[in-house]
Amino acid sequence: MNLDMVMQELESLGKERTKKMYISNGAHEPLFGVATGQMKPIFKKTKINQPLADQLYATGNYDAMYFAGIIADPKAMTEDDFDRWMDAAYFYMLSDYVVAVTLAESNIAQEVADKWIASGEELRMSGGWSCYCWLLGNRPDSEFSESKISGMLDQVKNRIHEAPERAKYAMNNFIYTVAVSYLPLHDKAVETAKAVGPVEVNRDKTKRKLLNASENIQKAVNKEQLGFKRKYVRC
Repeated sequence: MNLDMVMQELESLGKERTKKMYISNGAHEPLFGVATGQMKPIFKKTKINQPLADQLYATGNYDAMYFAGIIADPKAMTEDDFDRWMDAAYFYMLSDYVVAVTLAESNIAQEVADKWIASGEELRMSGGWSCYCWLLGNRPDSEFSESKISGMLDQVKNRIHEAPERAKYAMNNFIYTVAVSYLPLHDKAVETAKAVGPVEVNRDKTKRKLLNASENIQKAVNKEQLGFKRKYVRC
């Protein structure tokens, strides 16, 4: 399949209701409103195809950008490629659920995510912290430096309340993910969650929300989910 064929298939699958939901979360035109589960039959035709993924991502169409993440070959992508994708990620569903997910399946995931976290840019920070959540929830504990993850928990504790809005979500999720999926630092993550307390985020000027890692960790403990690892990062 080529670019035009994929775009035509995506357009045919678009639903107005789904489109409105994506827009309410921050997406903007162009987009069709395709439910992600409906993209699987197209993937069977394209398979993994990095050149096509780059073409789709460059369209700026949200559905095409999302599908690009599904068919991308993360191990064929360079740091410059990931930076280019992040540059075009204009809201969190792209930065955290397309770019960060794709990065998490690459061999350079941690080094790129570290740079994004240090960047001070909201969506890069969000993508960087989210990438670590995808990594910790999938890869063996032995692939991580305990001292490094411990230092990252300290960083979250000291900076989360002043961080950009979307970064707060990802940093809060990092505490939870360490507690549930990285057993060497479960106890420290629990302590960090208690020290941080509820985190206030502003969804827009009128809606405020409190994030509470402690409550979510306790729910996971109650469900006996400690040690949870995903078999795959991408669906």
